[in-house]
Amino acid sequence: MKTARMRWRLCALLASTAIGLSATAYAQSTGPVWDSSQLPESRGTVKQYTLTPRGDVDGVILTDGTEVKLPPHLTAQTVFSIRPGDQVSIRGLRARAVALVDAASITNVTTGRSVVDSGPPDRRDRSQEQPISGRIAAPLHGKRGEVNGALLEDGTVLRLPPPEAERLQDWLRQGQPVSVRGAVLDTPLGRVVDVQAIGSSPEQMIELAGARPPRGPADGPDRRGPPPPAFGPPPPPPPRS
Repeated sequence: MKTARMRWRLCALLASTAIGLSATAYAQSTGPVWDSSQLPESRGTVKQYTLTPRGDVDGVILTDGTEVKLPPHLTAQTVFSIRPGDQVSIRGLRARAVALVDAASITNVTTGRSVVDSGPPDRRDRSQEQPISGRIAAPLHGKRGEVNGALLEDGTVLRLPPPEAERLQDWLRQGQPVSVRGAVLDTPLGRVVDVQAIGSSPEQMIELAGARPPRGPADGPDRRGPPPPAFGPPPPPPPRS
């Protein structure tokens, strides 16, 4: 009886130690949890991309008709690493009934560039405002010619609501040194800042007001208030003379 109890305590101690070591290893791990190299491999030549309704790449089609699925958040990495005509190696799960692969990674056989699905991107940096300083290389415009931001000399894109960009356009002139604060988003295509404040230094900034509705004539489509009803009773006939 005593021996059985000691064995039980020893097993419990070993189990708790293993759990603790596993948790520590998991917390220290900075890479993807799963090793895609252990998944089945498929090879082929890319024929074309497949697109979502928003125009993001959500996979490729191989010349043999195999459809390879990729998460849309990997669009930038995919188009930079994999192009039609490239020979690729795919690691993922192959469907039984159709020519379909749910890819965990796809590698350009010639260049060695790989796109690995490590899960959805961490978007927390969108809500973390950071100060950015630089010099304006050029103002940026919307399709109607309205100023809606600026480009810094280091390639960073600043975005402001058009009414605020118009009000603060002196800060967006070419060659103007500027400091801004806002949500910074770093992507494989570049850095963009959703500007919340702007000024001459991080210590001296003007807070942006909220975006306002576009201005227009009093009886135009931009007027305030609800539009008139589309249907209603016909107007009364004019009085007889």
